[in-house]
Amino acid sequence: MKRSIRDLVNIEGKKILLRADFNLPMDKVGRFTDTTRLTNELPTIKYLVERGARVIICSHLGRPKGFDFRLSLWPVSLMLMKYFPGKVQFAHKVVGDEVLEQANSLSNGSILLLENVRFYKEETENDPNFAKQLASLADIYVNDAFGCAHRRHASTYGVARLLPNAIGFLVENEINLITNALANPQQPFVAIFGGAKVEDKIKAITNILKTADSVLIGGAMAYSFLMAQGQTIGRSFSNLDSVKVAEEILQEANRLGKKVLLPVDHVAYNFNDKKQRPFTTDILTGDMVGSDIGPKTIKMFEKEIDGAKQVIWNGPLGKYEDDKFKKGTFEIAKAIGHSKAYSIVGGGDSVSAVKQAHCLNLINHVSTGGGATLKLLEGGTLAGIEVIQEKYI
Repeated sequence: MKRSIRDLVNIEGKKILLRADFNLPMDKVGRFTDTTRLTNELPTIKYLVERGARVIICSHLGRPKGFDFRLSLWPVSLMLMKYFPGKVQFAHKVVGDEVLEQANSLSNGSILLLENVRFYKEETENDPNFAKQLASLADIYVNDAFGCAHRRHASTYGVARLLPNAIGFLVENEINLITNALANPQQPFVAIFGGAKVEDKIKAITNILKTADSVLIGGAMAYSFLMAQGQTIGRSFSNLDSVKVAEEILQEANRLGKKVLLPVDHVAYNFNDKKQRPFTTDILTGDMVGSDIGPKTIKMFEKEIDGAKQVIWNGPLGKYEDDKFKKGTFEIAKAIGHSKAYSIVGGGDSVSAVKQAHCLNLINHVSTGGGATLKLLEGGTLAGIEVIQEKYI
């Protein structure tokens, strides 16, 4: 069991480097469209501030190549000021003498937000000198950036090897909920997978087959499974490698006696139709491109969800970003939200769909991670968490 901030003693006056995940989604003109990641971080920040720690926060935003004012964390510091009035400062750099001076001059219970850590290429390279400079700002390191916890970056991995460390409330909650749901599931346990590539999720599906009663497959990856069963898929997305992976999963499910439910009808369009006008079909042939699950599949999936006591969902069930092909994903989101099952939704697209379907508050746990969530579903470990010290009992 990893050490939590609850286990840190005598932190008053201590400088704590908190790795948060303020990678907030933005629209085309640079406005934040969702601040959930920031509000989810507030309990950890509040806990440290109330105990008199001097909190130095680092995070990334987007994938900049060098300095990019459009991806500055300055607007995030303004949002933090609303929650911690008079306590927040902003550093225009991440390392260097100027930042070190700001960190050393912090008063107890105050906050310093550093600039976007990915403005420095040394961050993603896990450069040891950069990690050393970051570590020099603080006495203790706390990782609460679950969405980045699977990455070996300087601020998620390198610094943790140089300072006494712990995990924050957000990371602790994510790990406990997801690992417990896999290890001790409430049954019947239904897992739902969507998205494009089977290869990206083979480990997660294979791992979940051990404890799930049924696995529902949708999205573009479903066509590889249908091909593996000898069905035609028209011009829908797939490739031979994906089909081979799908065959292996189906064989494993059969060996374990587990159900794998695939779409029995589809919302498609004709490849030569520039307007992509949708129609429903049971069989995909010729120039048909499957882009969503059809009404029969929706009902079949809803019935399975209705009988479940636990549901885990990762990946959209169609081209949901297009209004013509969003119904399947949205209807399944609503079915999960209104079911009596304990529900976990992970992955950026799945979470976005749940929000757009207006049933976010009906989900028991919405994971803040993408790759990190998938890594846990695989039964794997997170590099940024493995490096954290164990709790002494």
